[in-house]
Amino acid sequence: MIKFLDLQKINLQYKEEIESKLINIYTSGWYLQGEENKLFEKKLSTYLNVPFVIGVANGLDALRLILKAYIELGIMKEGDEILVPANTYIASILAITDNRLVPVFIEPAIDNYNLDSTKIEAKITPKTKAIMLVHLYGQIVFNEQIIEIAQKHQLKIIEDNAQAIGAEKNGIKSGNLGDAAGFSFYPGKNLGALGDGGAVSCKDEQLATTIRTIANYGSNEKYVNTYKGLNSRLDELQAGVLTIKLKYIDAENQKRRAIAKRYCNEIKNSNIILPKYPDKELEHVWHLFVIRTSNRNKLQTYLTKNNIQTLIHYPIPPHQQKAYSEYSNISLPITEQLHKEVLSLPISPVMDIIEVNKVIKAINEFDN
Repeated sequence: MIKFLDLQKINLQYKEEIESKLINIYTSGWYLQGEENKLFEKKLSTYLNVPFVIGVANGLDALRLILKAYIELGIMKEGDEILVPANTYIASILAITDNRLVPVFIEPAIDNYNLDSTKIEAKITPKTKAIMLVHLYGQIVFNEQIIEIAQKHQLKIIEDNAQAIGAEKNGIKSGNLGDAAGFSFYPGKNLGALGDGGAVSCKDEQLATTIRTIANYGSNEKYVNTYKGLNSRLDELQAGVLTIKLKYIDAENQKRRAIAKRYCNEIKNSNIILPKYPDKELEHVWHLFVIRTSNRNKLQTYLTKNNIQTLIHYPIPPHQQKAYSEYSNISLPITEQLHKEVLSLPISPVMDIIEVNKVIKAINEFDN
């Protein structure tokens, strides 16, 4: 079976380095908010070329904390609206509603699955305070139109960069394109921990200080609490692992690009709709390689029988989830179509040529 993602194989590439790091942390007796966390924050800050990075517990918390900090700073308030792509993973929406803000769903562009910037301005109201850009599947979404709209309406640009670490737009890395960004280091991400982990990057020192304080129970002095905070801290073990793996992220992303390029060039089945390989290849990091077909179930069953594991990202859009039944009457036809058609193929830095060949051959031989 060609695994969708062989995490064991990915992490065993760095076995000696990781084991040595974990033993050092274990024997140090210091497991939270120590030197490993500081080092990782510094390394990620340098990598992104952004002044402030705060390690947090997970990707959802990263987004929650950005919004919560903006509320504490008086930039947002309960009931304000955040524009967000309708086809994102539910974490983007959870971060908004957890802060008693209102998600306003924007349809994606059907050819690239990312937020359609031409549809943003029509959704802006006096309550709109931010655009949450989701670089879905590792495909970057950012352009001059988004910048102009944000400046015109005085909106914050928040990047959900959970799937796109290492992606670039005009030489600037995702996570440094907007005002603040949230990262996830869930094990299956391009930069994955050995458990949960996340980070926030931003350019504003006051915002960074507020986020760090909120994430530490609302305290920047022991037993003195400025805010009604959270407990959201990146532990030393995960920080140590991430510092090691950050060294290799560009090389691993390049391997993903090579596989994506082969898929785009060599899959020739007319029943399959492929993503577009970008003219500037550094724009995407191909966290997922997502195809579309009108007969997804048949294709997925066929690939399973051919020992190729696939996943669906995602089968149910947020507005149709039971958790958000208040939005169930909204019509979002492009989003709903995508969620019925998308299928993610195996793509990872440890796939070999034989495996890639097998995936391409199987899809080309699929009869819808």
